[in-house]
Amino acid sequence: MSINLFYMLTYAFKSLNAQSYKSIETENFINTGDLFAQILIIGIKHQLKQGLNKDYVSENEELSTLRGRIDINSSLKDLTMLRNKLVCSYDEFSVNSYFNRIIKTCALLLLKADIDVHRRKELRNLMIYFNEVTTLDVHNINWKIAYNRNNQNYRLLIGICYLFVKGLLQSKRTGDIKVMDFLDEQRTCRLYEKFILEYYRKEHPELKANASQIKWQLDDDNCELLPIMQTDITLSDTNGNVLIIDAKYYTRTTVTKFGKRTLHTGNIYQIFTYVKNKETELLGTEHKVSGMLLYAKTEEEITPNVYYMMSGNKISAKTLDLSVPFDEIKAQLDNIAKSYFEKI
Repeated sequence: MSINLFYMLTYAFKSLNAQSYKSIETENFINTGDLFAQILIIGIKHQLKQGLNKDYVSENEELSTLRGRIDINSSLKDLTMLRNKLVCSYDEFSVNSYFNRIIKTCALLLLKADIDVHRRKELRNLMIYFNEVTTLDVHNINWKIAYNRNNQNYRLLIGICYLFVKGLLQSKRTGDIKVMDFLDEQRTCRLYEKFILEYYRKEHPELKANASQIKWQLDDDNCELLPIMQTDITLSDTNGNVLIIDAKYYTRTTVTKFGKRTLHTGNIYQIFTYVKNKETELLGTEHKVSGMLLYAKTEEEITPNVYYMMSGNKISAKTLDLSVPFDEIKAQLDNIAKSYFEKI
């Protein structure tokens, strides 16, 4: 599963296609955290060659010579003038940037996790270059970071740290870190959606693939309190064929009601609503709109693989097996595209 997760990350974070990450494909990993540690090691090494990100960091300290501006309140409160000093506030161009603080915080957490001893040693050695970098409270990290041309290389590293911190950590009373075999359900679902979307964007350029919004087809302009219809993946071609995919990653893909196994009720209602509103939107043009619930396979005996004709539209529920070799995962996704779009 770790290698398949690597491939999913490859599509979700396009920079993983860089040549420096190719060696990961042939390595063995203890668990997902071990995989993340290796990605972080490679990414940090690559970043060190280019130079760690520097930013202006606000400093506040007692100085005997004036620098920046005087913090009068702090100087009076601490009576620094009696020591011939003033409290000064100034900006220092430093490697103690928020990007580096996130990476160091994540790396130190990984060092407490169950990772390969050689990777642990290598990651610890890399932390020497982060001596001037302070850590963050892992529960209060601000992940809404603006990227630009100068720090674009950090997007992958910060993305890996985000997935690790948000999805893979469980604190123990001992202070150790337990790394789960896979991401929690919510975080994995986001990665699962992103992977499928980016796969079709890269492997099927003949299709338009995006995560588009669908407008409510209302009889008047009153849309107050209506939720936004945001699709996970919408595929379309130049012939008016549209496939709306709702990617679902659950621990259990079906539910039991009155002794009968059924799909999640809300899933069916949601995809049907998406399809019918898109159908109405395209009236007057040549089109064919279909919908699909694409579940990640679980250990349940029942794996959805059905379709229904609902008011003229094909609505299906399929299962994507992520436990097989990646070539077979690709074949599953390719077959979905082939069955809905004639020119593929």
